[in-house]
Amino acid sequence: MAPPPAPPADWTPDLRPVASVPVPITVPSPRDHTHHHHHLVDRRDTPRGRAWEPERNRRGEAMDGAAVVKLMSGEAGYVLEDVPHVSDYLPDLPTYPNPLQDNPAYSVVKQYFVNPDDTVCQKIVVHKDGPRGNHFRRAGPRQRVYFEPDEVHACIVTCGGLCPGLNTVIREIVCGLSDMYGVTKILGIQGGYRGFYARNTITLTPKIVNDIHKRGGTVLGSSRGGHDTVKIVDSIQDRGINQVYVIGGDGTQRGAGVIFEEVRRRGLKVSVAGIPKTIDNDIPVIDKSFGFDTAVEEAQRAINAAHVEAVSAENGIGLVKLMGRHSGFIAHYATLASRDVDCCLIPESPFYLEGEGGLFRYIERRLKDNGHMVIVVAEGAGQKLIAETMQSIGKDASGNQLLLDVGLWLSQKINEYFKKNKMTINLKYIDPTYMIRAIPSNASDNVYCTLLAHSVVHGAMAGYTGFTIGQVNGRHCYIPFYRITEKQNRVSITDRMWARLLSSTNQPSFLCNKVIEEAKKEQERAAQLLDGSPSHRKVDDEVAASNLGRTK
Repeated sequence: MAPPPAPPADWTPDLRPVASVPVPITVPSPRDHTHHHHHLVDRRDTPRGRAWEPERNRRGEAMDGAAVVKLMSGEAGYVLEDVPHVSDYLPDLPTYPNPLQDNPAYSVVKQYFVNPDDTVCQKIVVHKDGPRGNHFRRAGPRQRVYFEPDEVHACIVTCGGLCPGLNTVIREIVCGLSDMYGVTKILGIQGGYRGFYARNTITLTPKIVNDIHKRGGTVLGSSRGGHDTVKIVDSIQDRGINQVYVIGGDGTQRGAGVIFEEVRRRGLKVSVAGIPKTIDNDIPVIDKSFGFDTAVEEAQRAINAAHVEAVSAENGIGLVKLMGRHSGFIAHYATLASRDVDCCLIPESPFYLEGEGGLFRYIERRLKDNGHMVIVVAEGAGQKLIAETMQSIGKDASGNQLLLDVGLWLSQKINEYFKKNKMTINLKYIDPTYMIRAIPSNASDNVYCTLLAHSVVHGAMAGYTGFTIGQVNGRHCYIPFYRITEKQNRVSITDRMWARLLSSTNQPSFLCNKVIEEAKKEQERAAQLLDGSPSHRKVDDEVAASNLGRTK
């Protein structure tokens, strides 16, 4: 088939808004202005226009490996942050009927396929006259797919630390590809990213993965680091893999974005899709990460044990350290769920030990009033205090700062304080970190993992690539990689959820006015970014350029 003709030299796109219809912000593709389409292409499920452009440097040259930004804008401040599609760089690919339409299990479904124009808003609460804000493409099965089941050769890789639900996601990707789309060639990459070029692979079938969701950890093995983009894409190309499912945290997703850029540069028909994983729940944009509910539930066992130890001894103190490197969500929600905790310390809320309003005085007061106390501390809390007396211990293979053990340090400091003040205490320290990471996911997370896995399969089969799957305001959608790797989600110490915790524990806030004001400013800035203004530098530049073009 002959390639589509190039547009006239004097051709310019019309970027004026059209009522109720989003319009591309950047230059549409010439192939969207020609009638020479493949006879199998269903335009309803094909991305509308070449609305993506690579980030450029100051001289206007495309940057190597730059993130792809696809934007569409509409009335009332509507902005769609779309994800890449294989047809963006491989025009005129054929499409095929979705096999789901012939699947008897789905015959009872009222509406088989997601409307291609469906989007999910990032900010669900808006004002009457306010902008509609940022949106993401809704996840789900499409009427036309870009891969025939017989041609699909998929692979799955897990990277980073362990998290409840990893095996469930693996199982449901395999079963989703097999049961819904009839895919038979699925590989498991062993040992993380380096497994692409340094380890063996295993064949995955529904029979092989049938019971793995009942186990903790990952049957594929995992590791940190080992990301060599060229070697990984060489392996993908040599093996004939055309769908890559990457399960991991923000660093892993950033690596998946780099893999996608290399795939796009080579012009390969390969869909690269991510499933965000972090037990800390610190990935932005999405409602929550899988495994978080299980972690909070399992943390209750450690808190209950600490409470039993504390009430059974004179001046008993139960100290529990929970996961939370930079975000204290597990400690926060476990404390709210327990109601036995007297103090919760998280990385987002600085605290101090000595003096009026400090931790030591509060512990002393609680012991005199109640005779016992339970303290929950996130692993990343108090690191500045510890650093004053101890040296940093470097970084791990993923580049994460290794943290000093706040639990042991705090235990020592509390014991020293009360010994100096000649007051007898009985302190018990519990660290359930790796017990929580290694358990199977609970019922809630199992359902969530299933929906995530099936949604990511639908996206890859529909030809979307360079995206991660996530739940936003209760709806699953496709999110560009750059949006979930730009920053970390953190507990807001100026919102009602943190106020509820302070009310529940009756602990002091430990915060000075300067810290509170800075937190409020950060929250206001984040709110403004959601009010119709894209929250990423690349996106801001695209919108500004579009507005300038319309003004001219």
